[in-house]
Amino acid sequence: MLCARPRDPMPEDTTLTAFDAARALAFIGDLSMGQPIDHSLRTAWLAGMIATQAGCHAAQVEVAQHVALLRWSGCTANAQEFADFLEDDVLGRRALLASAQPRLRQPHQASIPGAVVAMAQIHCEIAGDIANMLGLGPEAEAALRAVFEAFDGSGVPGLLQGEDVPLATYVVSLASDLEIFSRLYGLDEALTLARGRADSLYPGFLVDACAPHAAAWMTRLDASPAPWTDAADPPVSMRRRVGLELVGDVSDLKLPWMTGYSRRVARLARDCGAQLGLSEAMCHRIHRAGLIHGIGRAAVPNAIWNAPEPLPAASIERLRLVPYWTSRAAGQIDGLTVEAEIASFAFERRDGSGYFRGRSGASMPLEGQVVAAAEQWVSHRTRRPWRSELTDDQARDRMQADVEAGRFDAEVISALLACALSGTPAKPVVPAQDDASLSQRELDVLRCISQGDNTKQVARALGISASTVRTHVERVFRKLGCSTRAAATLKASARGLL
Repeated sequence: MLCARPRDPMPEDTTLTAFDAARALAFIGDLSMGQPIDHSLRTAWLAGMIATQAGCHAAQVEVAQHVALLRWSGCTANAQEFADFLEDDVLGRRALLASAQPRLRQPHQASIPGAVVAMAQIHCEIAGDIANMLGLGPEAEAALRAVFEAFDGSGVPGLLQGEDVPLATYVVSLASDLEIFSRLYGLDEALTLARGRADSLYPGFLVDACAPHAAAWMTRLDASPAPWTDAADPPVSMRRRVGLELVGDVSDLKLPWMTGYSRRVARLARDCGAQLGLSEAMCHRIHRAGLIHGIGRAAVPNAIWNAPEPLPAASIERLRLVPYWTSRAAGQIDGLTVEAEIASFAFERRDGSGYFRGRSGASMPLEGQVVAAAEQWVSHRTRRPWRSELTDDQARDRMQADVEAGRFDAEVISALLACALSGTPAKPVVPAQDDASLSQRELDVLRCISQGDNTKQVARALGISASTVRTHVERVFRKLGCSTRAAATLKASARGLL
């Protein structure tokens, strides 16, 4: 039996290499797009081969690989808009990628729905911002901000064409087509489809350069071990350390009401571990596991997350896969192996009623039990589209009922409640010195819009006019250097403003 005891604040180091962060974000992007979880890794390797064969120098090859890893990193940010447009944001995207027709294009310069343009804007802004946060350089950032542009100018938003579009954008677009189409339809059909898109989506010389080598490349891709595992070390450009919080923040962008969710789970789980008297190493692992416990959520469409309980059996089965996908990340991202395994217990219960393993009692590691308890508390205290957040008293009663039913350990919940109900405010993150200061009212508006509130809802909540809300939003966007709610949320989270 562990004895609860107070502990001094621990030094926090939640960093990992930009390489592992990019791989984690690629994992989330693949889940969001309904793709196999190695799609972006395979595409990145293909992009390197195509760029090399096309005569690109080493730095250009590296940029193409970076862009391939992060191409779908903006998918969580526009998931709700995609769900509004196609209902199932995951299966809808998978169908778009599988279509032999050019995707996100303007045939014969016909206008496309404003919703599609808006989704592309959100996606590209987030992907570009992520490249910037990872320190990948202006070339990768520019290519990601133009990821839906086309060689003939028929892309989205259709502002660039020809040589004005970064070469890496074209290389990755072709690599992605070859990876997906060869997997779905065979290599011959994949090359036929790529040739049909030559000089429209991407320049024809890229197709000509890769076609003679495509068969050999696909053979290598399907070999074991996979070719991208050959390199022992990440490139120098991706060795810098970045905060793991970025991965959690991007994951949380999928649902506006989950803004800051992963950070809250991580902080509470860490404090609970400390209250239990766990070692600093264990608390450190718990904290990091809390930050990534939700990366598997990307595989579940927003319509399910936003639906009131009780859910139909088919929806429940999709939810049960969330921790499974998180566990799969452990085998793919070297720097997160231990944390992803702990995080995969976030929905298990001691009586065996949880998922995905259905573990019970002592077969649940203590670190996993702490993360699971923290996740449940934060879930109770988070507003959903179909219900208000529970009060502290209501959440406490629910947690104690779970203890009585055998779903949680009594000592773990006692420690967790001591932390959650302590009344001690969370330690603020000090914003960077060059951040433009936001007024208190602008911060209030930012917090509201980050959670998905529209102009009328913000006005009603803050007791101000809709026009005043719009003015504050414009100022927030200008000060943060962004143009969408998702980008403002990501930047504000990274700077400790939310």
